[in-house]
Amino acid sequence: MRKINKIAVLTSGGDAPGMNAAIRAVVRGAIVNKLEVIGVNRGYEGLITNDLFEMNSQSVSNIIQQGGTILKSARCKEFNNPEGRKIAYDNLRKNNVDALVVIGGDGTLAGAHVFGTECDFPVVGIPGTIDNDLYGTDYTIGYDTALNTVIEAVDKIRDTASAHSRLFFIEVMGRDAGFLALRAAIASGAEAVLVPEVETDYEKLEAYLKNGYNKKKSSSIVLVAEGKKFGGGAIKVAKKVSKDHPYYDVRVTILGHLQRGGSPSAFDRVFASQMGVAAIQALLDDKKDVMVGMVDSKIVHVPLDDALKNRKTISSKLLALIDILSI
Repeated sequence: MRKINKIAVLTSGGDAPGMNAAIRAVVRGAIVNKLEVIGVNRGYEGLITNDLFEMNSQSVSNIIQQGGTILKSARCKEFNNPEGRKIAYDNLRKNNVDALVVIGGDGTLAGAHVFGTECDFPVVGIPGTIDNDLYGTDYTIGYDTALNTVIEAVDKIRDTASAHSRLFFIEVMGRDAGFLALRAAIASGAEAVLVPEVETDYEKLEAYLKNGYNKKKSSSIVLVAEGKKFGGGAIKVAKKVSKDHPYYDVRVTILGHLQRGGSPSAFDRVFASQMGVAAIQALLDDKKDVMVGMVDSKIVHVPLDDALKNRKTISSKLLALIDILSI
């Protein structure tokens, strides 16, 4: 068992509301356990450029309510090769760092897994992404806040949709995962949702549009998960629908990076705090190359290899709920 005296923490990849709460918990969780803490600016790039600085309890004061990440984030091509990772390792050792905590999504954790195994360095990951697509945890940091942001936007769009009897296609983030789109669709009362996990979604949409028009609905909202699955997102889908169903007054809204910003929700603040403290405890328990997560309200340790190789499945019950509620 390695003796850990000093840890480093970084954020990488897309920012997510609640990352600052996680940083705060990592720093203060470490201090309580008499560990020193080093912050890394701009993710893996900061490891290579040696952009490290000491952190204390005051360093993370008044940040739990802030969106984004005080440690910043950046893409780093150099970290993708062994030479770059060797520089990062050398810089950590020069600063007497014994272990690393990384906060981010699948790309961030993939980098952590390669680095940790290649350099035999203790690394623990914290799931931070609005997509909620990481295997082995029920939630990821930022998902709940993004979900509420989407719902608020859809509620406002429905007002104008109803006023003009329009069909709105609203594109939400998620890349190749439909978790955000699906739950937002149910919570906002959307009539349909298109997610990449379901092959027959467009056929269902076709059936709904014919049925919905015949019922003379005053408005309709369809949520579309971004990505290439449906030929290029909401814009392409809307063009096809306009051509096939000219009697609809079709509009498109792409929420974009609006979903990433803003003050984190209470859930995300608490969840991120739990994850930060759990990451420190995992290192003290001699865990490495793992992601901390939560399943059925219990802290779990998921091997990074499992978290990255396995695909999180979307809920068939929630998909069925959409069909029931859209009649």
